[in-house]
Amino acid sequence: MATSRNRDRSAIETEIFERQARICKAFANPTRLQILDLLGKRASLASELLEALGISKANLSQHVALLRTAGIVGTKRQGRNVLVSLAMPEVRDACHLIRKVLRAQIRNGQRLKV
Repeated sequence: MATSRNRDRSAIETEIFERQARICKAFANPTRLQILDLLGKRASLASELLEALGISKANLSQHVALLRTAGIVGTKRQGRNVLVSLAMPEVRDACHLIRKVLRAQIRNGQRLKV
């Protein structure tokens, strides 16, 4: 019985790591991070995101589709407009935490090693 429970727990942990990797891959683009930052303030129409980011409609569509596939954002059609919002409010907190760490690194004079 304990072995079965351990296997179940292990399967759940594996699934969590796989999902985490998908989310991190979705985060791995500055434009998508900007989209998430804007959506962390409030849900926005796609046209508002286009104006704020200065990117093409096709480019925004690709970024939003990738974020939606990862389960990070949701979209809702409103007539001819598309409303984009965070599907997981915790994403806002995670992004803020990462930026807080990066600001501390910059303040401490740490440079990225490429």
